[in-house]
Amino acid sequence: MAEKKTQGLTEEVIIAKAKDFWNKYSKPVSIVAIVIILLVGGYYGYKNFIIKPKNEKAADAMFKAEEYYRMDSVSLALNGDGQYPGFLSVINKYSGTDAANLAYFYAGSCYLKLGDDANAIKYLKKFSTDAKQVQARAYKLLGDAYADLGKNSDALSNYKKAANYFPDDQANSAQALFMAAYFADRVMKDSKEAISLYKELKDKYPATQQGMDADKYLAQLGVYDAN
Repeated sequence: MAEKKTQGLTEEVIIAKAKDFWNKYSKPVSIVAIVIILLVGGYYGYKNFIIKPKNEKAADAMFKAEEYYRMDSVSLALNGDGQYPGFLSVINKYSGTDAANLAYFYAGSCYLKLGDDANAIKYLKKFSTDAKQVQARAYKLLGDAYADLGKNSDALSNYKKAANYFPDDQANSAQALFMAAYFADRVMKDSKEAISLYKELKDKYPATQQGMDADKYLAQLGVYDAN
């Protein structure tokens, strides 16, 4: 009986403490719960009623610029034609959207084609994507722009990034790695780096044209047994 009485008292104490806690903290707990609900609801509303429609408008606005880009009408793609906006306008008007992010890539590519390497670098550096093949392409274009400006270390670094970012794409990865090796050899006159890169090319992508040609370039550097 004493044991049951003690147990009962313990339960009563626990309940009393719980009531006391709720009396003291019910208001702040309720406020926190309301704030969480408002934040979640606000994020959902922002995402679905502001960001999503803005993304759709941006994508619609950019379709003509992409068409001009495919036609190699670089200036029209970049600046628009008076009726349809170009990539620069999409970036300015729809900042923060997926389309504006992609427009950075397009704009950088356009500037590179126009010979404006400084602006090519400016826009390509602002581009970022989870699409590995496209990101690797952006690194390769950055390498080209830096190379044109004589910034050899930055050029080599970006060629190597392009080569290693998406190795599943063997054709483009091998091409970028070959460019890195060739650039190190012929432009930077860094035979040690070039040899290392040609060997990497041969080991990683032996079935590609660049991989099969690696021995020829290694031989030119005095390396006849690359194994």
